[in-house]
Amino acid sequence: MAKAIHFGAGKIGRGFIGAVLNEAGYEVTFADVNQEIIDLINKEKGYAVHITGQNVYTKEIVGVSAVNSASEDLLHLIAEADLITTAVSMKVIPLIAPAIASGLNQRYRSCNTSHLNIICCENGIRATSTLKGYVMERLDAEIIEWMKGMIGFADSSVDRIVPMISLENPLDVATEEFYEWNVDRNQLVGSIMHVPGMNLTDNLDACVEKKLFTLNTGHCTTAFLGMMKGYTYIHEAITDPDIQAIARRVMHQSGAALIKKFGIDPDCHKEYVDIIVKRFSSHHLKDLVTRVGHDPVRKLGPNLYFAYPMKMAMEYGLPYDSIALAAAAALHCNNPEDPQSVQIRKMVAESGAAATFAEISGIGDESAVNAVAEAYGKLLITL
Repeated sequence: MAKAIHFGAGKIGRGFIGAVLNEAGYEVTFADVNQEIIDLINKEKGYAVHITGQNVYTKEIVGVSAVNSASEDLLHLIAEADLITTAVSMKVIPLIAPAIASGLNQRYRSCNTSHLNIICCENGIRATSTLKGYVMERLDAEIIEWMKGMIGFADSSVDRIVPMISLENPLDVATEEFYEWNVDRNQLVGSIMHVPGMNLTDNLDACVEKKLFTLNTGHCTTAFLGMMKGYTYIHEAITDPDIQAIARRVMHQSGAALIKKFGIDPDCHKEYVDIIVKRFSSHHLKDLVTRVGHDPVRKLGPNLYFAYPMKMAMEYGLPYDSIALAAAAALHCNNPEDPQSVQIRKMVAESGAAATFAEISGIGDESAVNAVAEAYGKLLITL
């Protein structure tokens, strides 16, 4: 049986990538630092994934195990693995690189001649290439040479909504039925066992940016506006006519830039937005606006959900007023339990909306910064 290591035993790891690999026939081992979850997985050897939405059913995941990502045992597993995946967040990517580098070192010393592919499943552009850079820094030239044609670092884009719903069994996960997993086929080495739902593509950048700057941008827009209007769940916010209208305009403005950049079919993108709104509207997911709208400082950063599509729109001479409005909603984020929300409110109070957005986003264009500042003021009146 092919062996897979998945970094990240959280709800996304268990409810999406780990579950998909298990169903594909991989022997899955989760690597994590949460010893309580590790012990529970090793005790139960499985869990349930509850699919919610129009079709409601349960998938039983069996035969899985877990290991502490700081242990020597992980290095032995890396030395023998056929596939490594991650779902840990971009900020954790540098932290798992040392263990992967040490495991590859051990794999080389053990003379393992089989191929290994490493695929990061994160909300970020070319996350696997980022991980590869951190790993390479820790390897000798001899091992780097050996890795050519033997170890693949394949970038990917992933899409599945896994809300933070607490279930009776702490290992069980609730998730939507829909999922998408696109992998850059040109970065893979050797042959990879067929994984249902994994799409091997020659145009990953289009897949990644379409997902990040349509779905994620729309998701965050819905969350931040929903918080401003006092909603608890995403499905409540997106069914508010005003919020849905803004979210749709944001996704279409970002999409217009993506269409220019990648030649995406406009009708296909319009259909994609309709599907996204339908997914957000599912009351079965109980997805909290505070979950989707957490970390507003990060989300307003240069390469994420608002600044990046604004810069794309400016590059192609396209309107971006709705994206600016969404960015302004992020500046209004008011969640006392989120340190970044507290931080951003302090920044706005001390420096104003324009200076805060310019500092966080890295956008220096005065008209763009002013558009966000004006929208910030208007939101106080209109919502």
